[in-house]
Amino acid sequence: MNEWSPIASVYNPLKAGSIDGTDLEPHDRAVWRAMFARYKPNKGVVGDPLLTLYVARLNPQTTEERLQEVFSKYGQINRLRLVRDIVTGFSKRYAFIEYKEERSIVRARREANKLVVDQNELFVDFEQERTLKGWIPRRLGGGQGGKKESGQLRFGGKDRPFRKPISLGMGQLQDWSGGAREWDRGSKERDDRHRERERGQSTRHHERDPECGSRGARDERDRGREKDSYREKYRNNEREREDRRPSDKHRHRDRR
Repeated sequence: MNEWSPIASVYNPLKAGSIDGTDLEPHDRAVWRAMFARYKPNKGVVGDPLLTLYVARLNPQTTEERLQEVFSKYGQINRLRLVRDIVTGFSKRYAFIEYKEERSIVRARREANKLVVDQNELFVDFEQERTLKGWIPRRLGGGQGGKKESGQLRFGGKDRPFRKPISLGMGQLQDWSGGAREWDRGSKERDDRHRERERGQSTRHHERDPECGSRGARDERDRGREKDSYREKYRNNEREREDRRPSDKHRHRDRR
């Protein structure tokens, strides 16, 4: 952990696929492919690697003249190379652009990334093949700073450095366990205070209304009142029915 740095000095696919650079086992298929990849950098490349920009995801029909037109507005260009197939001559859809000044490449990296050229959204990044030892390109599972297959990110670069790792020592673990015991003790004290508060509210209620007994007694008294009112209604209904019934004399008179 003493040698940990937010920016990688040597490319390691296992660390690049980790958010803090401390993983011990790969958990991404691209990381496995990058670990077993055999890549040899092109020794014939010339120019200053610190002033060279990498441009990818180009339209197959995009030419050198079109790239010169788009990227020259960010600064003076020393060298531009569109990579083509050695047999067919078709574009491999990526290029390298070397600027004259550092501020030009920084501006181009910031403004040209995700720029749409010839109906294609570009990916622009600094060249790392000659600046980072052990570099493996994205097509072999390497790369930094972008999304890979299965959504795994790559860390360790200038734009997306490693996050500071979290390490818990024995002392911190002991403090955490002690804090857990304190939390349990505090929860018990809160429960006791809650019970005492409920008791105090019940006693204050009895003091305020001495005729009012317990909750069960109040419920019984309410039920008795409901029964009495129901009986009274029933008696009144019976009296009304008796009053509405015709007398026996009228019954015989109707039969005749």
